[in-house]
Amino acid sequence: MFKSEPHAYSFEQLQRDGTTPWSGVRNYQARNNMIEMRLGDLGLFYHSSIAEPAAVGIVKVVKEAYPDFSAFEKGGEYYDPRSTPAKPLWQMVDVGIAEPLAHPVTLARMRAEPRLVGMELLKKGQRLSVQPVMPHEWKIVLELSKTPQ
Repeated sequence: MFKSEPHAYSFEQLQRDGTTPWSGVRNYQARNNMIEMRLGDLGLFYHSSIAEPAAVGIVKVVKEAYPDFSAFEKGGEYYDPRSTPAKPLWQMVDVGIAEPLAHPVTLARMRAEPRLVGMELLKKGQRLSVQPVMPHEWKIVLELSKTPQ
């Protein structure tokens, strides 16, 4: 799952762009999640920090993990002086548009679904911007997306 605040980068923007580097992640576990991704892997695009957070679309990994260039941009929002081109600390993947969900699946709807108990997104204090979705959770979210809330 790739989480983004719509004002920072929305699914609609990705639809216009076609692909984007998922840069600026500064959490080790989220970084490790991206390192594990392989070309063609699918993920949910999730709009966070809004009135009704929701999974809104499906993305595909189009480039496997590589050094996050935003860590090297002095004065940039995601600059990290500990990370250098010779010894990069942060990684990113490129994602491309796969398809929008027929209907957004809100956080409230996921929380109300007993089959999603244990989903990383639903754990207390879970704030990772890139997190795993287990195969059974994936199927349930896609099932929920077929009908409006």
